[in-house]
Amino acid sequence: MAAAPDEARRTDKLLELSRRLAETGDLPSILSLVIDALRDLLDADRATVFEYDAKTDELFTQVAHGIGGAGDAPKVIRIPRAAGIAGAAATSRQIVNIPDAYEDARFNRAVDQRTGYRTRTILAIPLLDHDGQLVGVAQVLNRREGAFDAADERLASGLAANAAVAMKRGRLIEDRIERERLEREMDVAKDIQAGTFPGEIPQAPGWDIAGESQPAEFCGGDAYDVIPLVDGSIATAGAEPEEYILTIADATGHGVASALSSVQMRGMLRLGLRLRQPIVKIAEEVNAQLSEDLPDGRFVTAWIARLDCRTGAVHTVSAGQGPILTYRRATDDFLVHGADVPPLGVFALPYADEDSQRFALEPGDILVAITDGFYEAPDANRDRFEEERVKEIVRANRDRSSREILDAIKSAVHAFSGHAPLEDDQTGLVIRRETRSR
Repeated sequence: MAAAPDEARRTDKLLELSRRLAETGDLPSILSLVIDALRDLLDADRATVFEYDAKTDELFTQVAHGIGGAGDAPKVIRIPRAAGIAGAAATSRQIVNIPDAYEDARFNRAVDQRTGYRTRTILAIPLLDHDGQLVGVAQVLNRREGAFDAADERLASGLAANAAVAMKRGRLIEDRIERERLEREMDVAKDIQAGTFPGEIPQAPGWDIAGESQPAEFCGGDAYDVIPLVDGSIATAGAEPEEYILTIADATGHGVASALSSVQMRGMLRLGLRLRQPIVKIAEEVNAQLSEDLPDGRFVTAWIARLDCRTGAVHTVSAGQGPILTYRRATDDFLVHGADVPPLGVFALPYADEDSQRFALEPGDILVAITDGFYEAPDANRDRFEEERVKEIVRANRDRSSREILDAIKSAVHAFSGHAPLEDDQTGLVIRRETRSR
């Protein structure tokens, strides 16, 4: 049997461990150092370090001697904070020294039975930071000679103090690295989504179009597009549009998952146009695909319009998106267009031309298609902005450009909500037929 390390050797190793723990911020390395030091300094067979997850009130470990075979992927073991010998140390904040595991009712024999290992003695040490907060529990098994004694407990206490601080530092560094990684990925996702929005909108003579999307988070569930057509096909850069395909879409929720849905919808729309399909047929096929792809409770509201620049004729289909407003300059009133079919992705069904609307924009008319992030923006009393305020803004700015009208709506909504952070994505299109061609 190997003799226990003498006190001088133990002290030297403890000092060396303290130095190495101070030099590394990598959590897996810290845990490995602590585990090896516990085993070697206490002349034991095995050691484990459980971290404490305050969110779930659990102890968990994925680093331990003797768990798994060589090359096995690490397996996370989770136990309630108060369970077993480790739980007793976590709850009491005191070292738990068990001279005979099988005589202690708190010991779980199932692991031994499964692995064929025989646990005899256990020393469980709570790991507390400078503020006395629980960081985890270290557990050492099977001292090679006899039971763990008072000298072992003192050594373990000294080691635990260093280990707890190093582990907390390592966890903070790891969390920061993960947060920065996620932020970088979110920035990439945001750039990708922004790249799907139209840049400079090609303006046809006699028409003025402005659009914008402002997400509530890094990525938004809203999307919009303005697609110029020539001879029924998507126009090449620099070509003067004969028609436009206009769309706004709003996926349930906001964030990356919603952004994926709205970008998918936009991609399918453009594919349908390249196949020269009418907008009602495109909407039907997009709905069928989203009904297969989206989980229950997820859907996309969308408005798709085809505008003839020569005649002002508009053909629209709205899948749960509305109200869409048309200001008629000649009569100084509004047409309010509601939804024609349910939101996309709820269930597949056939669409017919009757499930769409047709009207015309005359000189001076203004079409406003905005998502509910505008209409439902709340003030301090949780009252909503609502449709009538949008109408007032459009009427008051009817002689201004589409960009100025859209900016006026945005400014009024933000002032109404006290310039609070957005609760929902805000996306809008304003289409104005000018009173005379440029």
